[in-house]
Amino acid sequence: MRRSAQPSVLWGTLIIAGTIIGAGMFSLPVVMAGAWFSWSLLALLLTWLCMLLSGLHFLEANLHYPVGASFATVTRDLLGPLWSRINSLSVLFVLGILTYAYISASGAIFQHTFQRVGLHVSAREAALGFTLLVALFVWLGTGAVSRMTLFFLGAKLLTFFMIFGGLLWHVDSTQLLASSQQQMTWFPYVFMVMPFCLASFGYHGNISGLMGYYQKNVRRTVACIVAGTLLALVIYVVWMVGTMGNIPRAQFAEIAAQGGNIDVLVAALSNLLNSPSLDTLLAIFSNFAVACSFLGVTLGLFDFLADVTQARGNSLGRAKTTLLTFIVPLSAAMIWPQGFLVAIGYAGLAATLWAVITPALLAWKARQRFAEQGGWQAPGGTAGIVLVLLFGGVSIATALLSYADWLPVWAP
Repeated sequence: MRRSAQPSVLWGTLIIAGTIIGAGMFSLPVVMAGAWFSWSLLALLLTWLCMLLSGLHFLEANLHYPVGASFATVTRDLLGPLWSRINSLSVLFVLGILTYAYISASGAIFQHTFQRVGLHVSAREAALGFTLLVALFVWLGTGAVSRMTLFFLGAKLLTFFMIFGGLLWHVDSTQLLASSQQQMTWFPYVFMVMPFCLASFGYHGNISGLMGYYQKNVRRTVACIVAGTLLALVIYVVWMVGTMGNIPRAQFAEIAAQGGNIDVLVAALSNLLNSPSLDTLLAIFSNFAVACSFLGVTLGLFDFLADVTQARGNSLGRAKTTLLTFIVPLSAAMIWPQGFLVAIGYAGLAATLWAVITPALLAWKARQRFAEQGGWQAPGGTAGIVLVLLFGGVSIATALLSYADWLPVWAP
């Protein structure tokens, strides 16, 4: 009997990369300005490795359960109901705070875009209008969101490479690569970078879906995770080179002082490049990046709330869940519209639990419970699990120290 043909690895790779690469990447060069390029690159590489391993740890645990088993199902069975509840609360917090972050970002970037064509609207008005549009697609269902996300992802990747084909020509290597003496004085600022790097590599909620998509074919699923995270890493590095190689280090302090929102960074790049075509492409890319992230995160929050509340799947039930999804983040964005950077940082702190620590613990428990069954294991063995747990512990500690103002804060 012939097995049914499975989808290409390319599609799973795009799902992973599309989930990872979003508007959160705009926060990276701003928060990395203190540590600058070399130290930030090392932090990004470490984060990629640990987030890749943690995703493979969850995949290892998930293989012992039927196709479609959710994060909550596997966590409840292996780590118990209390840890499952704590983990679910962290998921809810991450998705909620990211929804707020993208509402905030959408208001700023769409206001900037409208001003380019002579339309004057406030950031709050732009955020409200776009949020209502996204809410409509979320209410219509996964099919509508997936079609729009695929369109936005394609347009985002196309404009990204068109932009940076031009931006990289303007990079000042001496500005990018400082002297070793300067880099030593900048090292203490690298700890501030960790939570933001971590928040920029979130894809773990897609692994269960990939298992069903590829009919539990481990080799294809692993290939998608590795290739998708690697593609995201390459794009992040190109983004760092393009921004840090064009915008002077001191100017990032001004961007951060204005809230670090996307429109401020885009305006800074536009002023330096002085190229109408690149400026237009940068604006288009920013809009698509925000839209893609916004759709993915809010659909995840909608599905999570629908599962928790056991809401009906009819039009009225979906309308109630849609209202529950957007009402708190939208209200917060109307009151405090400049919280993009802060929100991404808090998301990184909470994501450490469910995207780093929990997957490592799941793999550890699965190896104990299913030792006699054998099966595929994530690379690195016990050392890999320890590395991921240490990374999670350091990430939580640095985030808490940062919020307590016990870490050095860069100012030119």
